[in-house]
Amino acid sequence: MADKRVLTPDDVRRATTRMAHEIIERNQGLDGVVLIGIQTGGVWLADALGSEIARIGESIHVGSIDASLYRDDIGLRPVSPAAVSDVGGDVDGATIVLVDDVLFTGRTVRAALDALGDYGRPKAVQLAVLVDRGHRELPIRPDYVGKNLPTSGDETVTVTVDGVVIS
Repeated sequence: MADKRVLTPDDVRRATTRMAHEIIERNQGLDGVVLIGIQTGGVWLADALGSEIARIGESIHVGSIDASLYRDDIGLRPVSPAAVSDVGGDVDGATIVLVDDVLFTGRTVRAALDALGDYGRPKAVQLAVLVDRGHRELPIRPDYVGKNLPTSGDETVTVTVDGVVIS
């Protein structure tokens, strides 16, 4: 199957801008809100959301979390050396917006929630994804979605700042 571009760089930028506005609106500002990108795909998106939120007018802390060692399928897929986790200090009482590029089965998000628990107890956890492709295996639903993209289970979705491609 040939690669199919479904979002252009401008589409990604527009989706990021919309999601940034939604995060501010839903939380009635940004007091106590922290963006945490899930390594590796969610980190660039969390940075982009943080930059867009700052452009709108409010600064927000952006961190990252590595959930690879918390996965329930750790024996089924290769584990790369641990990436850096930097949640920005104490998460107790904060509203955490976990950020990932693609939501598929929900297993990465579940692992990230387990990893986040090692840093404290947040007031709330919200989920932002650029692409929701369905096929959930766990009861996980995003709060902020750039694009709902129905796919078959055997397709691969690649998300970068340069766009979204299905292969």
